[in-house]
Amino acid sequence: VLNIPEFAGVLMVDGVQLGYCDMSKKILEPRQKWARKILEKHPEQLDCLTQSTVLKLFIEMYSSFLSSGVHILQRIDGCEWDETTGEVIGMTQYHYNGEDFLKFDLEKGTWIALKPEADVTKLKWDTDQPGIKHRENDLTKICPEYLKLYVEYEKSFPQTKVSLLQKTPSSPISCHATGFYPDRAVMFWRKDGDEGEKIGEILPNNDETFQMSADLSILSVTPEDWGRHDCVFQLSGGEDIITNLNESIIRTNWKESHFDTPIPIIVAVGAVVMPIAAVGFVVYKKKGERFTEAVSTTER
Repeated sequence: VLNIPEFAGVLMVDGVQLGYCDMSKKILEPRQKWARKILEKHPEQLDCLTQSTVLKLFIEMYSSFLSSGVHILQRIDGCEWDETTGEVIGMTQYHYNGEDFLKFDLEKGTWIALKPEADVTKLKWDTDQPGIKHRENDLTKICPEYLKLYVEYEKSFPQTKVSLLQKTPSSPISCHATGFYPDRAVMFWRKDGDEGEKIGEILPNNDETFQMSADLSILSVTPEDWGRHDCVFQLSGGEDIITNLNESIIRTNWKESHFDTPIPIIVAVGAVVMPIAAVGFVVYKKKGERFTEAVSTTER
């Protein structure tokens, strides 16, 4: 099948894609600057082919009942860590051609067959005690450790900054975003929640991040309508940053602003990036933050 990789993997944190790999790339390719730094210090996270091998072996086990054509296997591994209580909830599931197939019961340390075809594998894997212990260790220790690591790195990296700028009282008000990555973003002004035209060219900064702006003609806005306008910045796979049109936060050359920085309203957007031949997500999440690694295999 054209344009569908035999295997693909995606690494994500809080819905933002941090890395991607497939059979042509061999290792994980960072998609975020801060992710590049953490992967340099933890090269074991770059290994993309290990997941590919596991999934290919799994499909080979069921070659006897596979029909001809394309088949998709998903493996979903994940853990949820409560920062307050320290509680960790882990899970592993397999999906075959979009249907539930097999899942791991972490509390009991056994596998649960979700289709009759999975009974043989369930019985075999239940007797593999070293494999069970390895799975329990991955979900209760390794997963939370990496989750905490990624969260700390994400917090330490400079975040996107959105400001309202104006040269003179009659000049357009420019909504300016800088420090974001990657270069897949849109910015627009809206009135009463109605989305306006997406405008603004994305330009590079000198630190591998990007910037962009969108202008609003102030001559077309009456004083009583100021509160009805806001600027929306959308980063692919991330959060919306919404900045209300407020004179007190405008940074200008012609008078002192009351504030040096804008007051953004953060609106979470649950965006999930999936490869076309999706196959396997590893989800690490921490109360509003998520680390997801996707692995994909396609058999013909």
